[in-house]
Amino acid sequence: MKILQIHNHYKCHGGEDEVFTAERAMLKQYGHKVISYECINAKIDKYSFFKKINIYFNMHWSEDNYLKIKKFIRKEKPDIAHIHNTFLLITPSVYYACKELNVPIVQTLHNYRFLCPGANFYRSGHICEECLKRKNFRKGILNGCWRNSKLLTAAVARMLRFHYKKGTFKNLIDCYITLSKFSRNKFIEAGFDAEKIAVKPNFVYPDSGTEEGSKQYMLFVGRLSPEKGIQTLLRAWQDLKRIPLKIVGSGPLKDKIETLIRKSNLRNVELLGYQSHNETMSLIKKARCLIFPSEWYECFPVTIIEAFACGIPVVASHLGAMKEIVHHEKTGLHFIPGDSKDLRSKIKWVLKNPKKMEEIGKQAKKEYEQKYTAEKNYGILINIYKKTIKNSKKLTG
Repeated sequence: MKILQIHNHYKCHGGEDEVFTAERAMLKQYGHKVISYECINAKIDKYSFFKKINIYFNMHWSEDNYLKIKKFIRKEKPDIAHIHNTFLLITPSVYYACKELNVPIVQTLHNYRFLCPGANFYRSGHICEECLKRKNFRKGILNGCWRNSKLLTAAVARMLRFHYKKGTFKNLIDCYITLSKFSRNKFIEAGFDAEKIAVKPNFVYPDSGTEEGSKQYMLFVGRLSPEKGIQTLLRAWQDLKRIPLKIVGSGPLKDKIETLIRKSNLRNVELLGYQSHNETMSLIKKARCLIFPSEWYECFPVTIIEAFACGIPVVASHLGAMKEIVHHEKTGLHFIPGDSKDLRSKIKWVLKNPKKMEEIGKQAKKEYEQKYTAEKNYGILINIYKKTIKNSKKLTG
């Protein structure tokens, strides 16, 4: 099978980019021809002021990418197009390019951008679903949900309204992939056709294996931003000053986190900044547990199953996909989202129950082997492709 993968990389490398790269490598390993069309938002920084304005307020359609993708498809003749992200340079014009040349389209819903201008149902420190069923996105604009800007949020809302009105998302995309049942249910609640939504979780590729070690520290891996729960984590640690905590990641709260660590005299907390994937995996293998305190729904955090792959338990907030992936006292522990006292109590439980945590780590590894290997994931993905191609042929045939 010849597969066209389309992906618009974000300015800062993240989980969606990792999944895009992993799926491409996996498909190639299984003998498929994979061709890619990619853009990266980081190049916008080099644009002139007027070119940036043009990009932001024409994110509903890129004539340049529309024509380039049509030319690319005519040359390569793919069997199917798998689109990961079009925001914000590629734009939804890609759907029209593919459909006009009879290429079936699969779209992975890595976030909630189609339902929320901010993409994460989170604002002002709490979950917000005010735009879930309201396709004018007025509330999102008033709250400046994208980049804390009403003007820029209005540009995103304009793009979404344009394509809802044209029926782009409903009529042009043959199959959607959500990463969890929770995410699928949110899109169905918003009015998406349940028959067109398949569930395929993220996976770990390649398998890095486990590693014996002293397991002395706790570990956080993620973006240093409000929705990731990093502030809740540090509030919990103010009463855990003898327990080592390592923090991997960077983001807008970096300076604030450094100040908080210093003022609270948290000498047992080490801020490591950005680490490569290999370095991060090495840190996970040596951790006592991974702490995932995210306060937004999260579609499917790869970091959690990376910990599972290493046989490391996960202490996660009881919310969204985390609630679905982590099974309490089986593959990890749950705590109340945003509740530093409850998180603190769970960390103390971890310390008091080393034998039980060892068992939980083994069960986490089994969970990974049963659900999140590349082999398991490939079977799900290729069946989605085959079904989508078959249904598309029926419609055009």
